[in-house]
Parts: sequence; structure tokens; C-alpha cells
Amino acid sequence: HVQLVESGGGSVQAGGSLRLSCAASGYTFRSYCAGWYRQPPGGIHEGIAAIDRDGTTQYADSMEGRFTISEDKAKNTLYLQINDLKPEDSGKYYCAAEGARQSRDGKCSTHPPAFGVRGRGTQVTVSS
Repeated sequence: HVQLVESGGGSVQAGGSLRLSCAASGYTFRSYCAGWYRQPPGGIHEGIAAIDRDGTTQYADSMEGRFTISEDKAKNTLYLQINDLKPEDSGKYYCAAEGARQSRDGKCSTHPPAFGVRGRGTQVTVSS
């Protein structure tokens, strides 16, 4: 049984940083693509980043620069570092696994529907 548990969210002021964590049980992140996506209040899911079995990372076009995905193999934990937070970054952040690959190039997809499982999410609120 795969279980993903996110942590690290909270309320921060614009310009601040957060590091989100995702601890996995019943699953090894290096088995498939894994990643993060978010859902703004009243909005749709937005892909952020994905990481491949060999550590190669992919970012959604609008997420380059301020977001960094990484993993700790020994702890079987996935991370998302977010810098220079903006109010529009507010939302629920989800860790996801069992991700699919893009058919055109075989790289991990960052699109939320590409992931087979996700955690319950962690809330991020950024005030101006």
C-alpha cells in the first residue's frame, strides 16, 4: 500500500522560502517518476516538477527558477524547495508518484494526470 505524506507547508510572507517534504511508505521513489503539483484556491491542478529514477529533473514551463525538486534516497523522501514566494503560490501542494513519461521524448511528465498516486497535500499560504 503506497502512502505519501507531505509536510512543510505553512503561512509565510512574500519573498520567503519553504521546503516541502514528502515521506513515502510502501513505495520507492526511484521506481518511477515522482513529482509535485499544486492547486490554487478555486483553481485547477498545476504541474510543478518531476524527477526521474536517475535524478533527472523536469519543470513545468512556468515553474522554472524558483522551484527545485530533489530527493533523499536514504530517507525515501522527496523535497520541493520554493524560493521568493509570491501570493499566487498559495494553494495545496501535492506530492505524487507512479508518474508517466512524455511520449515524445521519454522524459518524466509534470502534468498532474500523469501521476498514479498522490498524498493528501500540504497547505501553503503566502501573504503580501
